[in-house]
Amino acid sequence: MQSIARDLPVVPNVEARKKPQSIPMKKLITGIVEFRRKLLPDYRKTFAKLALGQSPDTLFISCSDSRVAVNVFASTDPGDLFVIRNVGNMVPKCGCDGERTSDQSVPAAIEFALTSLNVTSIVICGHSECGAMHALTEGIEKVEGEHLKGWLKHGEDSVKELAERPEFAITLSKRNQLSQLNVLTQLNHLRTYPMVQQRLAAGTLTLHGWWFELSNADVYAYEESLGQFVIFDEIEAMRILEQLEHNAKS
Repeated sequence: MQSIARDLPVVPNVEARKKPQSIPMKKLITGIVEFRRKLLPDYRKTFAKLALGQSPDTLFISCSDSRVAVNVFASTDPGDLFVIRNVGNMVPKCGCDGERTSDQSVPAAIEFALTSLNVTSIVICGHSECGAMHALTEGIEKVEGEHLKGWLKHGEDSVKELAERPEFAITLSKRNQLSQLNVLTQLNHLRTYPMVQQRLAAGTLTLHGWWFELSNADVYAYEESLGQFVIFDEIEAMRILEQLEHNAKS
């Protein structure tokens, strides 16, 4: 008897031809397994030591943007940095009474870094093509979400600064001009904290403004004597290290 199935027309498997869907968090989850399988043995001693305590010398404040990976472009290891990440690498100004502020998370981390970890450097690092800066240039009133809108108000001083200094980094797009100026603005906000002021006056703390350019993966450092960001090459690195060494001896 001839098989009926043999005479049936072949129906193409439409589902099989569909483009595979990306599984949420797949890379993150498989990465943890990969780390456990390949890298964890090499890191066990490092983490065993870090379990006893941390002693980073730098507080690093950067944007939450997934493309800003400081561990990649600065070749840092676990325990090297105490990190604050938020939308637009913002630092709320300290309250007029010297301590209180409506946004507690960032001030709390600054306080912990200075009083518990005794960091000696703070870096604020912005980056090109920042979504927060784009929102600021377009106008906060257009932003959806009241929490985001409220948070971006910490960048309004940067918008005012750009209006007063349209020639700053004139070769960059408006968004990227604002991003660089925002680094300087947030450094000024940082200087409103009494504990920062005290350590700056004592020479036990240094502040640094960096900017990460995504398309070329270049890091720039703000050079105050030139009034601009300069590429972070061997010469700039040597200048910064010499300044830090000078401060340590003073």
